[in-house]
Amino acid sequence: MDTLDNDIKFVAGVGEARAKLLERELGIRTLGDMLSHYPFRYIDRTRTYRISEITEAAGLSYVQFRARITGVAYAGTGRKRRFTAFAQDPTGQAELVWFQGVKWIEKRIEVGREYLVFGRPSFYRGELSVAHPELETMEQALSRKAESGMQGIYPSTEKLGNVLGAKGMYQIIYNAWTLVKDRIADPLPEAVRTRYGLIGLRDAIYNIHFPQSQEALRQAQYRLKFDELLGVQLNIQQRRTERLAKSNGFLFTRVGGVFNTFYTEKLPFPLTGAQKRVIREIRRDTVTGFQMNRLLQGDVGSGKTLVALMSMLLAVDNGFQACMMAPTEILARQHYATVCKMLDGMDVKVAVLTGASKARERRASLEGIASGEVDILIGTHALIEDRVQFSNLGFVVIDEQHRFGVEQRARLWTKNLQPPHILVMTATPIPRTLAMTLYGDLDVSVIDELPPGRRPIKTFHYTDAARLKLFGFMRQEIAKGRQVYVVYPLIKESEAMDYKDLTDGYEAISRDFPLPQYVTAICHGKMKPADKEESMRQFKQGEAHILVATSVIEVGVDVPNATVMVIESAERFGLSQLHQLRGRVGRGGEQSYCILMSGEKLSRESRARLEAMCETNDGFRLAELDLKLRGAGDINGTLQSGMAFDLKIASPTADVQILTVSREAAAEILAADPALAHPQNRGLEALRRRYSGREEIDFSRIS
Repeated sequence: MDTLDNDIKFVAGVGEARAKLLERELGIRTLGDMLSHYPFRYIDRTRTYRISEITEAAGLSYVQFRARITGVAYAGTGRKRRFTAFAQDPTGQAELVWFQGVKWIEKRIEVGREYLVFGRPSFYRGELSVAHPELETMEQALSRKAESGMQGIYPSTEKLGNVLGAKGMYQIIYNAWTLVKDRIADPLPEAVRTRYGLIGLRDAIYNIHFPQSQEALRQAQYRLKFDELLGVQLNIQQRRTERLAKSNGFLFTRVGGVFNTFYTEKLPFPLTGAQKRVIREIRRDTVTGFQMNRLLQGDVGSGKTLVALMSMLLAVDNGFQACMMAPTEILARQHYATVCKMLDGMDVKVAVLTGASKARERRASLEGIASGEVDILIGTHALIEDRVQFSNLGFVVIDEQHRFGVEQRARLWTKNLQPPHILVMTATPIPRTLAMTLYGDLDVSVIDELPPGRRPIKTFHYTDAARLKLFGFMRQEIAKGRQVYVVYPLIKESEAMDYKDLTDGYEAISRDFPLPQYVTAICHGKMKPADKEESMRQFKQGEAHILVATSVIEVGVDVPNATVMVIESAERFGLSQLHQLRGRVGRGGEQSYCILMSGEKLSRESRARLEAMCETNDGFRLAELDLKLRGAGDINGTLQSGMAFDLKIASPTADVQILTVSREAAAEILAADPALAHPQNRGLEALRRRYSGREEIDFSRIS
């Protein structure tokens, strides 16, 4: 048995009770789990400050100083009781304060003794104060040779923090390390390490916990990230090879009457070059005999729905059914209306099915799909339910991919004996290199031009001082017969402050835009679904001039007459979310505007985000910028929710460069040994298994 699999309770300082706590709070059971619990930042303990150097202006997050205790004091009673020790060095004085564990600390502090004090500085009326510092007498400090000058700070939880402070966690990891340090086997063959300039695994684990220098830490992080991403890539590429070895895809050999009639007589406007290219790519995939797995990226309003519809018509021409899954009721109904309008007068039967379908509609849809009478079914995740049985499903379109979990998509794929072709559409542009790597076994298509007649949206950034100017502009647009969105951020559904913003905003707008001349509707997550639908309906049908909403309207609501999008507290949104919101306007032929409102004080990063929005409408450029600005920020949130891999240190978005290298390494390794069967690749096979994701479904077959 591998030493790394040993139970954590045998490590000095852990024992039965703490082992249970570590497992419950952090999922740590074995020595291996403990050593892959990595610090999220480091504090430099090599430097000892003088009190006079520790000022608010210095902006230090942790400090260490030598000081003599000159006196102690108590204040408050009962639970509010606190204990203060006064400390000084030749340059100044500081207060050390304890709110908990007073009995324990007062026994240990001696007035007149010199201590090494370590903790977080705060300032009260310009005086330095440190709450709950770590203390060592100078004798202890000099006898303890730290394992490393940089001390790791580990992710923890409140419960665990009360039992094991930062120091306790550090000590346990050190004790675990001493047990296993001579027993760490390296999964990577020497040749791979040399070729990619990687340090050994033993050194990497040592230097991630006890870095001997900044450079040693950098190399350790690189090596550990490389291992994780290589494990993921070995899986993705092995499965892709297997999928392409099985020819079990439906053949759509003919381009028949339905597709041609639509193309020649029904197209609302000529296809752009990009749309034609993507349709050709899909056509090519469906005649190879392999199952298609394609990711279609296109900016808001680039005409993805039209491409999806034409692909579904190809399936219909070849005797198959097609279905389209959308993330929300509103969006599914909207797709249904759009598709029905486009196919009006043609011999193609379309049905709709959502969680809110009335019994009659539901029964008709279910019977029509089962009998094969319905050609195209559009719906929400109600399509996944077991009672939805297709007669011959050949093509699946999934809209707004990041709203569906991987497992949900997998269920659709079992709706026929042979897997249908899959087209996944997303309006969150992902930089191409990243898409190729995250979805290593998906083919990526991009629609990168807007349909003719769409005017670019003009974007402006105003601060609160310009609110009157904004209201004047809104009145002008409404006078032209246009409509306006006003969106407020809602970070958490329950935050009182966010609701106050929204309701205050609604009241202010109702005052400045009074009835009967102006009608203002409101829409947010806490309303009853029926009320929400009613507000949306009023706005869609032009009965309301202004819709005050939270970002619930981010996806897909199509109101061609809305030309102004006002985003309040815009600095609190991520770039991709701002871009999604902006895409709600500019859907008709009129000039549209997006106005970003923010406070006067902005962080550098927020300012950069808002400037980027004003400069470009190109979602791909914004996505690349987002990567630069936030590392794994927004894109990570939307993509990783569907990822089946447990990554401890690497981020597919922030570590794009390591990802690309690991992908190349995986391809070379598998080209030489596809099954990883060579003795020298035994470690690699173990690494691959460790990152093979959730086992019950072969994820490479779904997006």
